[in-house]
Amino acid sequence: MQLPSVGSAAPGFSLPNQDAKQLSLADYQGKYLCIYFYPKDDTPGCTIQGCLFRDHSEQLAKLNCAILGVSVDETNSHIKFRSKFGFEFDLLSDVEHKMALDYGIWVEKSMFGRKYMGMQRSTVLIDPKGTVVKTWEKADPNSNAQEVLEYLKLTS
Repeated sequence: MQLPSVGSAAPGFSLPNQDAKQLSLADYQGKYLCIYFYPKDDTPGCTIQGCLFRDHSEQLAKLNCAILGVSVDETNSHIKFRSKFGFEFDLLSDVEHKMALDYGIWVEKSMFGRKYMGMQRSTVLIDPKGTVVKTWEKADPNSNAQEVLEYLKLTS
């Protein structure tokens, strides 16, 4: 599995956000959409990444870019995570791994010698027409938000 190719149409999706409202790719037509996939709410790397997207959200919005975080956590976990860290953007709940599979980031992982399936931290940037314009495979939680912002500044 791999992330969608740059230049390809972004895979569609329809998932509930933290408020159980279904959101889909079509809801973001006419805007850039930064989708960052992360393993688990309220864990160290995921918190850093989410907080940095929060801190860059105003600048990204000025560049016509919306942000979505996606993990396999339930919506009630997303409510707590957003509230605790003041995230203004939506967090989607992919409990059945459908979007993770469609975007090629549901992968075999290993921890302490145990193998399991999980979400690979990755980011996909989609243009206003629904085309994948940039991907960050195995995104670094410490620099990913800044990388997305810099990329958009260069292309606008």
